[in-house]
Amino acid sequence: MKNHSVKKLALAGVLCALAVVGSTFSFPVLSSKCAPVQHMVNIMCAVLLGPWYGLGAAFAASLLRNLMGLGSLMAFPGSMCGALLCGLAYKGTKNLTLTLAAEVFGTGIIGGLAAYPVAKGLMGLTPETYTVYIVPFLVSTVAGSILAGLLIFAMEKNGALGKLQTTL
Repeated sequence: MKNHSVKKLALAGVLCALAVVGSTFSFPVLSSKCAPVQHMVNIMCAVLLGPWYGLGAAFAASLLRNLMGLGSLMAFPGSMCGALLCGLAYKGTKNLTLTLAAEVFGTGIIGGLAAYPVAKGLMGLTPETYTVYIVPFLVSTVAGSILAGLLIFAMEKNGALGKLQTTL
């Protein structure tokens, strides 16, 4: 039991590091930085580790990105809502398509709405409407979900996904 926890924690750390390094590849959409690698990592965590490790990795990556000046406070609601929702979706259904959709909905819609009070209250920004972050968050999460879908499909096809899941 303890060995499995160590393996999961180590993989969560590697995926968190990938999200932080991957955030150097970001692009601006409206007033938001889009980092699709974070969303790919959220889905990989959901499929390999489960919702709670995914939520922890999303929080850690957001914190590190902010401390390193690679992200903003809006990384927290964006990544964490998507990570938790797609983790719960995969845990409950084992359906990859539903997991990808849950990441898009969790980050794009829920995270986009949750970013408004963060931007206004914590960052001192004056967004024109509470829906302003939905479009940039959707752009980022759709790109990351496509990357994750392709990666997981390839891993599934060559048997690596099943081996990793049974190892963990």
